Amino acid sequence: MAILNVVSCAKKDACHDEMVTILDRVHKASYKPANQFYPAAGLPYMDSLLSLPHSTPSQIRYCQYLKANIYLELGEEDKAVELLEGVVNDDPELQVELAWKDLAVAYLRQGERANCISNHASESCIMPVKGMGIHDDPAGSRKAIEIYQRLLEKHPNDMESRWLLNLAYMTLGKYPSGVPEKFLIPNMEGDTTVKVRPFDDIAADLKLDVKNMAGGAVVEDFDNDGYLDLLTSGMGTEEAMHYFKNNADGTFTDLSDKVGLKGITGGLNMIQADYNNDGFKDVLVLRGAWKKQFGEEPNSLLRNNGNGTFTDVTTEAGLLSFHPTQTGTWNDFNNDGWVDLFIGNETAVAQFEKGHPCELYINNQDGTFREVARAAMCDIELYVKGVTSGDYDHDGWKDLFLSTMNGQRVLLKNMGPQQGKEIAFADATHVAGLDHERGNTFPTWFFDYDNDGWLDIFACDYTFRHSLAYYAAAEKLHVPEGSPQKMLLYHNNHNGTFTNMADSLGLNKVTFAMGANFGDIDNDGWLDMYLGSGNPDYKSLVPNKMFKNLGGEKFADVTASARVGHLQKGHGVSFADMDNDGDEDIYIEMGGAFTGDAYQNAFFLNPGQSNNRWISLQLEGTKANRAAIGTSIKITFTENGKKRSVYRDVNSGGSFGCSPLRREIGVGQATSIDEIEIKWHGSNTVQVFKNVGVNQFFKITEGDDQLKKVDLKLLIWSLPDKLCLPLAYNKP
Repeated sequence: MAILNVVSCAKKDACHDEMVTILDRVHKASYKPANQFYPAAGLPYMDSLLSLPHSTPSQIRYCQYLKANIYLELGEEDKAVELLEGVVNDDPELQVELAWKDLAVAYLRQGERANCISNHASESCIMPVKGMGIHDDPAGSRKAIEIYQRLLEKHPNDMESRWLLNLAYMTLGKYPSGVPEKFLIPNMEGDTTVKVRPFDDIAADLKLDVKNMAGGAVVEDFDNDGYLDLLTSGMGTEEAMHYFKNNADGTFTDLSDKVGLKGITGGLNMIQADYNNDGFKDVLVLRGAWKKQFGEEPNSLLRNNGNGTFTDVTTEAGLLSFHPTQTGTWNDFNNDGWVDLFIGNETAVAQFEKGHPCELYINNQDGTFREVARAAMCDIELYVKGVTSGDYDHDGWKDLFLSTMNGQRVLLKNMGPQQGKEIAFADATHVAGLDHERGNTFPTWFFDYDNDGWLDIFACDYTFRHSLAYYAAAEKLHVPEGSPQKMLLYHNNHNGTFTNMADSLGLNKVTFAMGANFGDIDNDGWLDMYLGSGNPDYKSLVPNKMFKNLGGEKFADVTASARVGHLQKGHGVSFADMDNDGDEDIYIEMGGAFTGDAYQNAFFLNPGQSNNRWISLQLEGTKANRAAIGTSIKITFTENGKKRSVYRDVNSGGSFGCSPLRREIGVGQATSIDEIEIKWHGSNTVQVFKNVGVNQFFKITEGDDQLKKVDLKLLIWSLPDKLCLPLAYNKP
């Protein structure tokens, strides 16, 4: 496999500078009152309306109400409170209930800013709220409680206000005992039937607690020193990317301004791959999601130069286009040993909105791509929110699954070359039995949850008519909440069809996930899930969720005992063993869609859940693509006298947030591995390694029959605010 000679622009870094100029132009063009994601532009407009002569008192009050909500979106809660108090004082009998509800939210936000943001602690906004999460400054929550109780006296079935009332009491350490019995929502602490050891958010200690709006996260070894680095982004058109180098000594260094990222702003999601087969992981930044006509922003392909810097090569690579998106998937779709790229774009549901077909870029093997989606019959025009790729039918060609906000899911079967077409896809949704249920869905992925050797499909419902607080309360109180589905887990029937097994597997919880990913938190060989929940509504204060896989037969909600039920908006999720202790930690991008909803990201340290064993594999293709994306791994071992196998594909996991391409695989109580089988995607080469030791890092190169052991240091995190080492170093 030859390493390509990179095609350069006429002037060095000219394409990079061009992207910086384009992104600056996009930012300036976003300043429009009609752009709901740029509330700052709405303030002058509201002031102009308030200055109009002859306005009636009700018109003035309404404009003040709208202006107050703009202040909330900008994070200026004090100004919002002042305006809203004026509005409700003109109507103190709760006739304008929306204004009263927004005033209560403004008080809650004051409490969050004073306690969870300004005085951030590792337990801030973790549900159930306790310990360091209890508010030192109780003023905001107390004022919110007064309003919610008045609202509930008048409307006792107001699910949204009831949830937020109970939550406000919890922030004061007075749940459940202090909540009036008639308004109490029981069991908000969460289910602890199945327990895991609690994770600890150490992002602040390691200075990884970037505070930004919704964004992406990629954990990957970008400099090939064996230690996992971190890249983050935020959706704001001015928000900078952050690159943290793992120093291999328990610390990270923020090199964002030194690696060529200055001016490369925005990005709701990112996905990594080695597109040019040079041995260094590159990154695609995806932009414009949710913004409709204001979301025609370019994506960015950041080439890893192998010297500690990145260069934007979007234009010279032939990837420059302007569509709203946040989702894509790298894979070798034509089996030529080079990764290609599928991007799921968003065509809004309204008929008058401009169409944005999905894109398929085939790798030309010279640093450039060609777009062939129409010819390949995969130029789908839907409101695509998640895409994933995998070979669901074992025919050797990588297929596509699309999750959308159009009430449908789409399975595209890769047919390979067809009648003069270099590659073609066929819609297999109906044949596969995936069109029986309708409902909007967001994150999705292929994974083998039951280790039967066939890829299953996960997707998460995102259909709502109320704030998520309403649904959370309704579920706890056993009130029918009207959500068509909650989670979808399609079991692969081994014959080209799927069956939704979510209910029987225990995945019947209201979740509304955005960022989400999967990993194995306890090395038992069964893949677990962490789902970041939320939507832009400030009243959607619901916890992120963790589900533990119980032997492929059930999933248990372990959010409460794991202490990962973050109440802030959850986006890009990465599972990764960042300290080389053998278990997977979790990094998650927090923050919402407005500048006022920015929040510190979290890095949840896994304390170690068991004495299960593991193996870590870094694969390098020679005929297959260099990063081995799409390659399949089968690990067979004997555990407690019983032989079993686990299956993994090389990919970055879910559709919103990226885990490293290095495969971290649990093998339960096995003391050695009987066999490792590698099926290299694209070349169809199969390699087998027998009698391999556990708890080790290995590199496997296609065609080399020797496992190369990689010696990596166990990292002891530098935690200045901790009195002792984390539990990770005290495992049973």
